[in-house]
Amino acid sequence: MRARNGFDWAVMLALLAAASAPARAQSSDVEVSRISSGDEWATDFSRAGVPLSEIVSGGPPKDGIPSIDRPRFESASEADEWLDDADPVIVVEHGSEVKGYPLGILIWHEIVNDEVGERPVTVTFCPLCNTALVFDRRLGGHVLDFGTTGRLRHSDLVMYDRQTETWWQQAVGEAIIGELVGQRLTFVPANTLGWAEVRQLYPRIRMLSRETGHPSYRLAGRYGQNPYEGYDSRSGPYPRFFSGDRDRGLPALERVAALDIGRGWAAPFSELERSWVANGEVEGLPFVVFWAPGAASALDRRDIGRSRDVGQTAAFDRRLGGRLLTFEFSGGEIMDRETGSTWNLAGTATAGPAAGQRLTPVAHGNHFWFAWYAFRPDSEVWRP
Repeated sequence: MRARNGFDWAVMLALLAAASAPARAQSSDVEVSRISSGDEWATDFSRAGVPLSEIVSGGPPKDGIPSIDRPRFESASEADEWLDDADPVIVVEHGSEVKGYPLGILIWHEIVNDEVGERPVTVTFCPLCNTALVFDRRLGGHVLDFGTTGRLRHSDLVMYDRQTETWWQQAVGEAIIGELVGQRLTFVPANTLGWAEVRQLYPRIRMLSRETGHPSYRLAGRYGQNPYEGYDSRSGPYPRFFSGDRDRGLPALERVAALDIGRGWAAPFSELERSWVANGEVEGLPFVVFWAPGAASALDRRDIGRSRDVGQTAAFDRRLGGRLLTFEFSGGEIMDRETGSTWNLAGTATAGPAAGQRLTPVAHGNHFWFAWYAFRPDSEVWRP
């Protein structure tokens, strides 16, 4: 059973109340002192790839939301003692190693600097945009470590690297202010799945432990709890943090399975829930997105594991052994038409002529629509 120790929500509630208030208009000639106010920075603010007027304070100061820099891990059986079946988990696989990062921990820290299969990665989650994204930390022969600036742009987390103090946009992995402006991090394929699914697909997975190096969070009973209770039932993002254009084609907080390739591609969860499968192609890459129920929203009820089921997704290259596959949902199974094999959310064929073979993962995220549209307004929107 999950430990459910109470704690004081006053600070978080005060921040959320402030976020609901209308933002004051800013001059187009924004002073650097406004976005750097109160913190010491070595950032080269003379180099900016975006208007500084688009950056606002999220409330906490630099590193006020502390990243996890020395993560510890536990077995699936140990994690099972505190995770509920529907708890959402970011799954990262490289080589022979698989690691899991519960959103019930990430929602409090937003960044984990780690290695998976000797590949340096940063695992990130911006609650306000529902963007759970993983990046390779290597750039130009150097390994970067990331922290939180305490600032937002289009309601999305602005990270910084500790080597150059360049500021980075989490939703797209792009450097927006500082020495490395214009550089982009490489997305690492990762799927956000419900804990029951993770436990079944990856019984030997190593799970991020609640021993994060920030003991006050665990002692206060925060892990597994949602400080943004009811957020994804709102009609839109907090106006103080978002003043950009909102496309009315979809509800602002509709989740979309999104691929950041070319002009972008996105499939609404409302459509995926009916079809379970979306075949697509972008920039010559044929891919498929699988959807299934079984993962809770991290932004619904206070207790994440008992929140409403919003489903889980995985994305893969549709090419297998030189053959292009087309997928469909039939008879309660995800199948390919060419071989008649059935497939799971790990991209493994479980039965049929292709049994035992695996598809190559493709990086994607499950963004709120307003956040995806803010950064990729020309994106193709998939319809069945």
